[in-house]
Amino acid sequence: MKAGIYYNRKYFSDNKSYVERLKKLLAEKGAESKAVEGCADLDGIDVLFVLGGDGTILTIAAACALKKVRIIGINYGHLGFLAEFEPEKLDEAVALVCSGDYQVQQRSMLEITCGKKTLLALNDLAIQRSTSGINFCNTVNLHAEIDGATVDNFSSDGIIISTPTGSTAYSLAAGGSVLAPDINAFIMTPVCPHSLHSRPVVFSGNSVVKLNSLDKSRPLALIADGRIAGEICAGETVTVKRAEITADFITRDAKNFFNKLLVKLNKWSK
Repeated sequence: MKAGIYYNRKYFSDNKSYVERLKKLLAEKGAESKAVEGCADLDGIDVLFVLGGDGTILTIAAACALKKVRIIGINYGHLGFLAEFEPEKLDEAVALVCSGDYQVQQRSMLEITCGKKTLLALNDLAIQRSTSGINFCNTVNLHAEIDGATVDNFSSDGIIISTPTGSTAYSLAAGGSVLAPDINAFIMTPVCPHSLHSRPVVFSGNSVVKLNSLDKSRPLALIADGRIAGEICAGETVTVKRAEITADFITRDAKNFFNKLLVKLNKWSK
């Protein structure tokens, strides 16, 4: 087995002892390891240890999915919902991976197409109003359809299309439902809608969503997994569907989702 180590430089800029300890533990188990800084470094890697928070995992998840590299997260961030282990359990994480006695949870991803650009997202896609500069706008106006049928015209701060993984993130904060990771469904959640009837909609993971901007004067921000990915202007269509590839996470127990949900979200609220 060859392991990669990807970590958030912010957390380890002055102290890399955890990284060095991980390398040592892997060597003791007879596993090769190398530092990974981006997609190009993933060739030949079987498992990627990600040290950081959920944001760190999201920055490399799509690349891992493309390269078929399994992910195991060690939480050095705040929430760490995507991480399987806390820092004090690093020895257990290495033992689990090196033993091969683990489960792999395949998590659905979004494939997002806008013009000639195609993106992958593990958590969500958000189309949002601009809040600064000459493109500032109070609301966005979007037409949404699923499998060719109109869902609604949304006047709101934006709209979120979320995977089950992302249902515990931005979508949840905007009032969306929590979806278990193994459900073949996505959720469309309007952000602060100016309507009494606009509510989150759960729909089949086999469906295709199309979103059109009705705003003629200002471009809207296109955000994938929390990172600005471009803009959408009037007349442009964003198409969202389930990607053919998955992000694969190593887990001790694929059934521990609701235990983790209880612990992590209670921790988040404190």
